[in-house]
Amino acid sequence: MQRVKRRLAAIMCADVAQYSALMERDEDGTLDRLKAYRTVMSSLTDRHNGRIVNTWGDAVIIEFASVTEAVQCAVDIQNELSLRNAELPDLNRMEFRVGINLGDIMVEGDDIYGDGVNVAARLQELAPRGGIMLSQSVYEQVRTKMALGFDPLGPQHVKNVSEPVETFAVRLGGRNAPEKADEHAGTAGDGPQQGTAHPDWEKDTKAVANGFEEARRWLRAQPRRVRSCVFMIGFFFVLNLLTSGLTSLWFVWPSLPFAMMLVWHLFVGRREKALDGQTQQGD
Repeated sequence: MQRVKRRLAAIMCADVAQYSALMERDEDGTLDRLKAYRTVMSSLTDRHNGRIVNTWGDAVIIEFASVTEAVQCAVDIQNELSLRNAELPDLNRMEFRVGINLGDIMVEGDDIYGDGVNVAARLQELAPRGGIMLSQSVYEQVRTKMALGFDPLGPQHVKNVSEPVETFAVRLGGRNAPEKADEHAGTAGDGPQQGTAHPDWEKDTKAVANGFEEARRWLRAQPRRVRSCVFMIGFFFVLNLLTSGLTSLWFVWPSLPFAMMLVWHLFVGRREKALDGQTQQGD
């Protein structure tokens, strides 16, 4: 008997929340949206060196050799799909739940099996709509390597797993919370407390940092043409600041062609792709 091959891998399981309700409400629209969102997921998976193992119904299993790439891919997927959902009515929004686990898997051809896959599937069931749930093995690998926030949710009992699974939710758009300062530091006679003199300033700084992080992730998920347009507009803006400050905003004119290309791609181009997809389905 041939020995089963095994390897360590990061496994991502994703599933559409309330898929049955979406299908009941609008079968054709839901199926078209599922195909479009899967195309996004496939593109981002390739970008992060992952491999789509299987798809059935509304679910998908993806394998990664790198834990960091798996988590970053999941974040990029949720951010991109969130942007697309923002253009839709609430009842038509298609939100995925994602679970990621690092574990030993069995390999047979192109398929994978084992507890490593099972735990990822159970984590996906625990994830909130549009959210990402990690096992402790994944969290330990990425907690100091990625500019993300993590909320520990404690041990969870999941189906077909004997031991409780430690779970961590990814705080999309947020970094790890800073360590709490010693409550007894800076008491009377010690002078003003360090780090608490400007809470509003610290809050604003964190908001700006999170905003830049969200913008960076959105830009990474865009095609090269969009990134090039944004880069050129930014280049002219910086050049304007260095040469004229804000007294004369001449950067608008050389940026205009790139802005037009950006608007066309984000709005007109996306609509044309959707119409092409409907035409192909009709054929």
